[in-house]
Amino acid sequence: MSYQGTKINPTKFHRSQTKFYVILIPLAMVMMLPIIFIVFHALKPVNELFAFPPRFFVKHPTLENFQELMGFAASSGIPFSRFIFNSLVVTLSVMFLSVFISAIAAYAMSKMKFRMRATLFEINTVALMFVPLAVQIPRFLVIDESGIMDTYLAHILPLLSMPIGLFLMKQFIDQVPDELKEAAVMDGATEFMVFRKVMLPVIKPALATVAILAFQAVWNNIETSSYYVNDESLKTVAFFMSTLVSQNGNAVAGQGMAAAASLLMFLPNLIIFIFLQSKVMNTMAHSGLK
Repeated sequence: MSYQGTKINPTKFHRSQTKFYVILIPLAMVMMLPIIFIVFHALKPVNELFAFPPRFFVKHPTLENFQELMGFAASSGIPFSRFIFNSLVVTLSVMFLSVFISAIAAYAMSKMKFRMRATLFEINTVALMFVPLAVQIPRFLVIDESGIMDTYLAHILPLLSMPIGLFLMKQFIDQVPDELKEAAVMDGATEFMVFRKVMLPVIKPALATVAILAFQAVWNNIETSSYYVNDESLKTVAFFMSTLVSQNGNAVAGQGMAAAASLLMFLPNLIIFIFLQSKVMNTMAHSGLK
């Protein structure tokens, strides 16, 4: 929204905004430095990777690191595309299921009346304080006893629990007027129809935010491949990337592949955030996390 009278957020550039650009542009450039470094680092030849003093910018950019990475993956007996496929299956499955579970649970806790509703939400809030390491042993025992070791389910099920997703979604749905639900119920809609046709379109920003958080948590996750999967052909690309230097046996050559791997792992996170970042800001503003 534009407030031309106060020159706040004008529809086009106005000289009164210059002071903001003077402050914000240098800050934005500083915050962009880590991203620029990751890109340049992946394009550096080996002699520049180990140059002293270290160089921020690449002088002779090359794609050798990416070629070596693909060649090393092929020589291990499992195509690199297999690791990519595994990561996509696991990441997309967890994203869809965790968003759906968080949304329908948040709708129930926010708009439906039942006993222990507040208690369940308090339990979810307490769960926010648990770090993954604290539940590692019980989680392993559950996966082992359920007989899903060495399957895709061993990747997916441990990551479906997402307390922060439920928390954000519930806070967002609390802002939706109850009159919307009441009007739909008067027209004969069931609870699930209200959730699907009324609530979901309204909470799209929250859905996008939880999807981003789920993507980042799963795409970079190596825990499930390390503890629950022994079959190399079922491991994810994040696990393969994390073992590049140790598998290669050559720390010098491995650094080039590790730099290329870091860029490949980072780019999907950057792309999905660029497309959905406006939804994230909207969710934070409506969830009391200003």
